[in-house]
Amino acid sequence: MGKVVVVGSTNTDMIVRVPRIPVPGETVLGREFQIAAGGKGANQAVAAARAGGAVVLVTALGTDDLGNRAVDSFVREGIDIDLVRRVPGLPSGVALICVDDTGENSIAVAAGANSALGPDDVDPLARILEAGDVILLQLEISLATVEAAARIALQRRARVILNPAPAQALPASLLRTVSLLTPNEREAEHLTGMDVSDEMTMTRAAAALHERGVRDVLITLGARGVFTSTDGVSDMVPAFKVQAVDSTAAGDVFNGALAVALVEERPRRDAVRFASAAAALSVTRMGAQASAPRRAEVEAFLREH
Repeated sequence: MGKVVVVGSTNTDMIVRVPRIPVPGETVLGREFQIAAGGKGANQAVAAARAGGAVVLVTALGTDDLGNRAVDSFVREGIDIDLVRRVPGLPSGVALICVDDTGENSIAVAAGANSALGPDDVDPLARILEAGDVILLQLEISLATVEAAARIALQRRARVILNPAPAQALPASLLRTVSLLTPNEREAEHLTGMDVSDEMTMTRAAAALHERGVRDVLITLGARGVFTSTDGVSDMVPAFKVQAVDSTAAGDVFNGALAVALVEERPRRDAVRFASAAAALSVTRMGAQASAPRRAEVEAFLREH
């Protein structure tokens, strides 16, 4: 079986539970406060490791206490940290998160050392990537670094999953390297300039992304499920019904588990169901990495549903 290589950000999340998300200019009195490990790259790496994958993480951290804690956590999760870079003089990344009573969240990120993760840091991937591996990318780091990693993956015949979050314009040269694009509705709208609200509009948006070179498109819809489009054939995979507590990192858990399922060569619908089950379990728990389920939990959940 191949490995999952995650290139992305690492943050420490500072989370406040609030009755509702504040609007601009408003102060809302919160309740519980929690400090937890986060960052889209780290979240996806931990999710993939807990889902049973052999995981390599490429990320950047400060030499501060938050960075030390992150490295210790990766080691405990069994993640290969040989390509984790420590950056003197920059703090490790931090995310400030408000979570309301419905499980919705609002997030502000200070990138810190994540901003120093450059194209040179992914050069070693040319030595370790192999056909059958999956490289998982997001957009909380430099776009130039994402593009460099995707080019190396293409050269090494590894599959590229791009989770285009936070949303931004993407060059066609990057999209042509992507095996699987996993936007949510808002990100799909940002990428295509199209309304994405129902199956018909999602089909049109996916077609536009296919025309720009993306082979497979999965649009994640939260409680509504996942829309998939491959070679002009679309499908809707329904979500599992659970009581949501915190949606933080649900998309990251989905992507990490999906990468493992693809490395295991599961059929596409089965891979999406496996990833959806992991994400469903994650929203029943507080936190980002802390919410990612273990493989045995995902398999038990699938047997019950």
